[in-house]
Amino acid sequence: MIDWITDLPHIELTKPIISELTGTLSISCWIIVFIPQIYEIYKTKSTKGLSLHFLVLWLIGDIFNLLGSIIQGLLLTVILLAGYYTLADMILILQYLYYRHREEKSNNIGIRNLSSNENLGDLEPILLSPTTSHVSELEPLLEHCDPHRTNRRSDMLCNVFAVLMVLVAGFISWYISFVREYRKGSATPIIHKPQLTFNLWGQIFGYISAILYLSSRVPQIHLNYKRKSCVGISLLFFLFACLGNILFIISLLVISLDHQYLMINFSWLLGSVGTLSMDLTIFIQFFIYDEQNSSLQQTKRTADYSNISLSKKKQPGVTSPSYEDIDDLDDSVV
Repeated sequence: MIDWITDLPHIELTKPIISELTGTLSISCWIIVFIPQIYEIYKTKSTKGLSLHFLVLWLIGDIFNLLGSIIQGLLLTVILLAGYYTLADMILILQYLYYRHREEKSNNIGIRNLSSNENLGDLEPILLSPTTSHVSELEPLLEHCDPHRTNRRSDMLCNVFAVLMVLVAGFISWYISFVREYRKGSATPIIHKPQLTFNLWGQIFGYISAILYLSSRVPQIHLNYKRKSCVGISLLFFLFACLGNILFIISLLVISLDHQYLMINFSWLLGSVGTLSMDLTIFIQFFIYDEQNSSLQQTKRTADYSNISLSKKKQPGVTSPSYEDIDDLDDSVV
């Protein structure tokens, strides 16, 4: 066992190895990129917060990206990724349409039930039950513990762990391939500068896909701004997209900085760099609106407690619960 470990080749960070490694890590990020958003929609059973225009433009961009990469004769990994993106886009759009239909159907049923009920006033005392007011009186005891902040910290740790696991899996996949090549007699992969020829239609499709990628983020950014919230979209979705673009850019540029090579790949570089900047804008929205929502929720809790306390004081013969009644409160809530 020890001999097998000592026989493993050492990694020298040459340009070919860096290109292969970053390319493999990029593929790992792009393979997983759609799963967090698909799970987010499945978990919440809602499409609120996600722009359909964003998904449609991304799908069209991936189609042109697939056609352009095939015509231009780019790396096989680029072609395979473009095909995978197209398939994943279709799955995400179908899921979006399915849950949007369910939401509209549920809303229509709710409106009909609401309009047919003529005695809604009978339900009002439930909202003013003693238990509810009793719980509200004790909210200041828990002000020092912000559940929103705790959940945010927990979500951040989960996101970091997920990213590390994907990168580790990508590295292991690359290293297994590297060891196989080493034992075949090729200790270091040799990547010659690709001899690409300029193809007009391939370039046209490439630039169209880049424009569509850039414009696809605009509806999502506008929707987030209009709602002042990023609830409904997955932070990991855009985090993996950013990492995938960064690693893809490195894998391309480390091969060659030759003028012709850069010009032929410029549309794909432009699409990656442009969408990276757009995704960073969405990241900023995540943190800005998350802080704003946290402040608003804290302010609302404080205002609600103040209103309830004032109303209690105005009622003769009504006293606020003492701290000794906390045990009784726990039993009533359970």
